[in-house]
Amino acid sequence: MQIMDELYRVVIDRKEHPVEGSYTNYLLEKGTEKIAKKVGEEAVEVAIAAAKGDRSEIIGEIADLQYHLLVLMADRDITLTDLEKELRSRRG
Repeated sequence: MQIMDELYRVVIDRKEHPVEGSYTNYLLEKGTEKIAKKVGEEAVEVAIAAAKGDRSEIIGEIADLQYHLLVLMADRDITLTDLEKELRSRRG
């Protein structure tokens, strides 16, 4: 997905070149524990949206979760290539 690459590059750029007032920088400055908590919160919100069955709400919550996962990946120096390799290794 091209948008995932673009968004990941923005997150990495914020990590390397902080921008005052950036939510991404806020999360990165707070560290892994804060980012992990946000990932957990967003995952729960995806599950709740899925249980409700509202497609547009599910999509919005998945987008929020994906963004926070990208921030976590950047924080832990995990690339999209790392993730792709792992997913490919699981194909049977």
